[in-house]
Amino acid sequence: MRENDVPQHNAKAFMGHSKVLYALDGQGRYVATSCSGWEAEEIVLDQAIDEFKQKAFNAWDRARQSRASTLEYHMYHQRMDPELLAQSTGFFKWRVHRHLKPDTFAKLPNRLKKRYAETLGLTPTQLVTLPEQP
Repeated sequence: MRENDVPQHNAKAFMGHSKVLYALDGQGRYVATSCSGWEAEEIVLDQAIDEFKQKAFNAWDRARQSRASTLEYHMYHQRMDPELLAQSTGFFKWRVHRHLKPDTFAKLPNRLKKRYAETLGLTPTQLVTLPEQP
């Protein structure tokens, strides 16, 4: 892509910011240039966000019925999946999946819950609490 062709559609997800892309300048060299997003990227990002919102709502509903742990709701609410949460905490993915079960999560030691809470940007109390509404 040429430097002049870098899209500047002011995607709402960028909230007025831009990101750096590399494009060819007039002499055929790669240069850093700013991009405020483009329509296709915004559509895909909106779809991904909507999917996480739906997963968070479903997890909230299951947690309310004691079929899932509060960890599952908070994970999706923070736009993470089990794989990303495992990478972020340093736990194995199979362990994270186990911790999504309410009985297993309830038995976790506080040090592990604290690790999840820090990763999700929550306090340990918030982690074990389900909000009134998703």
